[in-house]
Amino acid sequence: MRKSGGKALEQEKKRQPEQEGDNAQDRKISSSLRENEKYLRKRLENCSDILIRPMRLGEQRKVDCLMVYIEVAVSNMMLDDSAIGKMINHFWTVSPEQIREFVQYNSLGIADVKKLSGMEEALSAILTGNAVFFMDGYDRAMKISSKGYPAMGVSEADKEKVLRGSREGFSDSVKSNSALVRKRLRDTRLKVEEYNVGVRSHTLVQILYMEDLVHEELLEEVKERLGEFEIDGILDSGMLEQLTEDAWYSPFPQYQTTERPDRAVQEILNGKVVLLCDNSPEALVLPGNFGSFMESSEDWYHRFEMASFLRMLRYLAVLAATLLPGLYLAVIRFHTQILPGNLILSFAEAREGVPFSSVTELIFLELSFELLREAGVRVPGALGNAIGIVGGLVIGQAAVEANLVSPIVVMIVALTALGSLAVPNEEFAAAFRLLKYVFLVMGGGLGIYGIVLGIYLTAGHLAGLVSFGIPYLMPFVKKTSGTNSGEGIWRLPIRRRIFRPGYAREDQSLRLKRKEQS
Repeated sequence: MRKSGGKALEQEKKRQPEQEGDNAQDRKISSSLRENEKYLRKRLENCSDILIRPMRLGEQRKVDCLMVYIEVAVSNMMLDDSAIGKMINHFWTVSPEQIREFVQYNSLGIADVKKLSGMEEALSAILTGNAVFFMDGYDRAMKISSKGYPAMGVSEADKEKVLRGSREGFSDSVKSNSALVRKRLRDTRLKVEEYNVGVRSHTLVQILYMEDLVHEELLEEVKERLGEFEIDGILDSGMLEQLTEDAWYSPFPQYQTTERPDRAVQEILNGKVVLLCDNSPEALVLPGNFGSFMESSEDWYHRFEMASFLRMLRYLAVLAATLLPGLYLAVIRFHTQILPGNLILSFAEAREGVPFSSVTELIFLELSFELLREAGVRVPGALGNAIGIVGGLVIGQAAVEANLVSPIVVMIVALTALGSLAVPNEEFAAAFRLLKYVFLVMGGGLGIYGIVLGIYLTAGHLAGLVSFGIPYLMPFVKKTSGTNSGEGIWRLPIRRRIFRPGYAREDQSLRLKRKEQS
């Protein structure tokens, strides 16, 4: 791994967007309130959502002040129960000297007040959703935190449904998301580092890791990749993922995504790093590997017998979702001798009268199902589910009755779809949905030889993928000291899950031990 990661990111943090004239560098805040107001009004011209409120405070209203904030983000500014409201109400009755003393020493000790010395720093604080207070005769500004931008509250995870486990899911607010992680990991060794990414969006990105578990090389690599690019804006963690992954051309995701805080915490305890992006309810977990994509969040909450059975079922589902259409074509077109005679006759009778070749027939039905699936996602509400179910039944039945497709092909397509839906991670399942068409063409054109060749090429590609220095097929291709870590197809009982996986430091590989009896 590259070890110069911190330098690039530090340079990115210090870099400011280029401005014209005196804005090229961070302008210092003046002790003259009039100069500060003139500069702010010029920079915030035509920004009607940002309010600049002059006021006179203190006894006999002798102190000129200025409060700048985004209207919606600081809508409760003057309420008595807010930090800003308490500060303003206190300033109405005190002398000018006491106001300056408060600003100088923060004698009230209200929540999260920070002194700012530069105008770019002040503007950044305003655009983040805070209020900034300026006072005549003082060459600093005060950033006063408020409730911030409107955001959805904590809701149930939609894509990762579980029968047992927490129902909480990440929201669009990065601060709320890190708080949900901290709620489950109440340890000062959990570190949360913040960086602004995007020249214009200044999107807040947080890096979460357990200080004594994570490898320093992995952490430096993550920071370096965040500082390797410049882009106008990052609007979702998916953009961050595509910009920083190793093999951008691969259909297989190298970052694991999750919208469940408990899953993110589980991976942090394994020694991994979690990235949280503002305005995105999906957390990025890295490094990613094949086994982690096949695990469900509730695997460690169920008894090990059932959890292991379900894991094996998911691996079979992946094989069905990828190989079943291609194997069907290979058998009926090239290798009919491997099937019993009655089954061959049944297939032939089902295809009687179908005007299309078996390859065209299967591709037509697969694309029809993909179209229904996409329509069901785009149509809002419960109507989307109805379109998927009713559309599939109606179109399938009508196609069979019209002799456009055979019933056996409808069954093949349905089993393939069920296999892809059984994979816990949707992005990981999407890769096999694409590979299905490759195997379909190779099986229909070359028979079993095409299927074997496709498996060989896919396995070779997966074996060559590396996510932040970790082999993608780990733990199947690399044994670590933590042989009882519980990774792989068989889920160990909790009391036998003694070691952490190989992502964590070797000196912290022990996860579980019995207390010594006194």
